This record gives sequence, structure tokens and C-alpha cells, in this order.
Amino acid sequence: MAKIAVLGFGVVGSGTVELFYKNKDSIIKKAGTDLDIKYILDIRDFPGSPFADKFTKSIDDIVNDDEVTIVAEAMGGVNPAYDFVKSCLEKGKSVVTSNKELVAKKGAELLAIAKKMNCNFLFEASTGGAIPVIRPMHRCLAGNEISAVAGILNGTTNFILTKMINEQMDFAEALKIAQDLGYAEKDPTADIEGHDACRKICILSSLAFGKHVYPDWVHCEGITKITAEDAQYAENWGGAIKLIGSVKKTADGKILPMVRPAFICDGNQLSHVSDVFNAIMVYADAVDQVMFYGRGAGKFPTASAIVGDIVDAARMNGTSVSQTWEDSADNSFIADYKDDVVSVYVRTKGVSQAKVSEAFGTVEYISRENQPADELAFITPELKEKDFDAKLEALGGEILGKIRVLDMED
Repeated sequence: MAKIAVLGFGVVGSGTVELFYKNKDSIIKKAGTDLDIKYILDIRDFPGSPFADKFTKSIDDIVNDDEVTIVAEAMGGVNPAYDFVKSCLEKGKSVVTSNKELVAKKGAELLAIAKKMNCNFLFEASTGGAIPVIRPMHRCLAGNEISAVAGILNGTTNFILTKMINEQMDFAEALKIAQDLGYAEKDPTADIEGHDACRKICILSSLAFGKHVYPDWVHCEGITKITAEDAQYAENWGGAIKLIGSVKKTADGKILPMVRPAFICDGNQLSHVSDVFNAIMVYADAVDQVMFYGRGAGKFPTASAIVGDIVDAARMNGTSVSQTWEDSADNSFIADYKDDVVSVYVRTKGVSQAKVSEAFGTVEYISRENQPADELAFITPELKEKDFDAKLEALGGEILGKIRVLDMED
């Protein structure tokens, strides 16, 4: 029998425990061995809980109990989760986690410890909630050379942008609705500034290309500057605005991870992903494009991925040789995003078409209902981002908005 400990009894931790006992018989059958939860770690008291006999406030109870061979970490954040996970791995206990910040910042180190101790550090739930993408990338797509990954990695921002597009709401109003519905936290910074998506693209980049990508190395922009007018222009252009986390291999052998809002044309499946749903596109030589779609967060969707990893950990005899990557001493393998070739949507005030042509040459103009006479919106031709910056500065007038056009294949 494998005994399990769950660290944290918040939304995800409680969902993991509930889902495990709801489907215990089928889970045991799939794992091929008897399983049960022995400990739940939380500093709070839960006197009315049906699992009251399993609670502990001390990580030492779990670390020093040799019966516990699998630990599910659902605490979030780096501290104290990092110390707890490291201690468990050093004791040879496999750890599964939904903690994207922990994996993004400490993944390479924790994977190395797991390999040394012949156990596993698994994190399917860290990037897409219920969406299976980690396991398919390192197993099902193992015969492919992956060239890029791009996706809508944050349900909160996707919900906000959907409201702005479909109902012509401004950002503040859409955010308030997201908070009222529980999709956005009271402090929504991690979502709306792109930090959550950044951590997820770090994990996907590291897995796809084999070297740890740290969040500080990723150019990251959120959605706080997007307006209802921008959303209208995108719709009239024939697409939508989405917050995209992506990574691609560049011509010089480096990789370029980024998080930023993007205009996406209707021909790309990502443009049709709405509300709190997430979607991840993987581009590879043999399969061309594969899309993974579903609910990217929530109590039971995330618990589903955690329990899936628990089953995998119970099945495994030794460390996974494919779900891993090397640590990185520096970011010399990360390309400068300013050298990337992009096409950009620009919204201006007080600029003539002649001036636009002088700066950018031939552009694609876009219109919207009730467009002011002194407002111009257009899509630039492709050019290096650093050249775009110089041309935009020379354009003059007032720049009301600028958003990159997604440069992945349709």
C-alpha cells in the first residue's frame, strides 16, 4: 500500500482529498496498488471535517513517516512549500504539485533531487489545471521536435477579455465582474499583469527545450492597458485579443519565451477560446499542430490533474527519465525579444495617413463604429520590434494603444 500526504487544505488541497475518496475504488484500480491518504497538513483547525483524524500541523510527521511514499503539495507559493517539498524528496518520497510558482522558480533543483533519490517530482496541474499537456508533451509527442508552444494560460484574463469583446465593457468593469464571480482574487495582480501566465510558460519552455527558464528572463506584459476600443478594432479586423504565453525556437538556435496581449485572427483556434477556458497549442514537426483545451483552474479540475499524478507516481518504479530538464547558469540561450520580427496593431490620435505611410510604408487600416475623426488604427507590416519602436517614436501624435499580432502559424 502507498500512503499519501496532502500539504494544504485550501481550495485545491480539499478538492484533491474529496476527489480521491469520491473515486477511490477506480483510482486504486488504475494505480495497480492500494492507496490511502494518511496525513493532511494545515495550520488551521477543521473540527467538523470528515477527515479530522488525518490532520497534522507538523511537516515532520510526514517527512519522518516511512509509510508515506507520495506527497501532494497544494499550498502555493515558494515558502514554505519549497522547504517542505525538498525535505520530502530528500527522503525519497515522490511529490506531485499544482504550484506553478514553485516549479517555475525551483523546478530544475527539485527534479535533480528526485532523480538522485530515485523518486518523482510531477506537476501536470501546474500549467493547465485539468488540461493534460505536460504528460503528452514528454510522452505522446516524444517522437517530435517541438518548435513552439503558445496558449491562453490564464482563465481570469481570458474571461475579462471575453467580456470586453462581447459586451464592449471597459477593463475595470470586466475585472469587477470577474472578482464578483470568484474568478479573480481581491488582488488580481498575478493574473492581469501576466505573472501567472509567465510562470506557466516558463514550465512549458523548460520541458519543451530542456533548459530551465526562470521568470525573470521572460518579457511579460499584462492586459491592464487594453481598452474596449482595442477589442472593437480586433473584432472588425477579424479576430480577438487574447493574453498569450508563448515560446518558440529562433533561427539562431535560441528560444524566445514571452507573455503579452496579442491580436489573433479568426483562422487560429485560439481566437475562439472564451470565458475562463484555457488552450495550449503545441507546434511540432510530425504532428504540425496539436491543441489542448479545457478548464485551466478550479477546485476539481486542478484536483483531477493532481490525482492523475498521484496515480502515475504510484505506478512508477524509479524516476521518470523524460519529465525533466537541466538547470541554467545564465540566460544566454534566451533570445532578445526586441530582435523578434513582428506585426503590430497601433491606435493613434492626431496622426495623418501620410505620416503613417512615411513611418511604416503600406499598412492595413482598421475601422470601428463611432471612430473619432482624428483616430487612426492600423496593422504594420512585419519588422523587427526594435525597428518598430524607432518608427513609432518618429510617428508623433498620441499613441492610444499597441498590441502585437500573434506570429505563430494559423
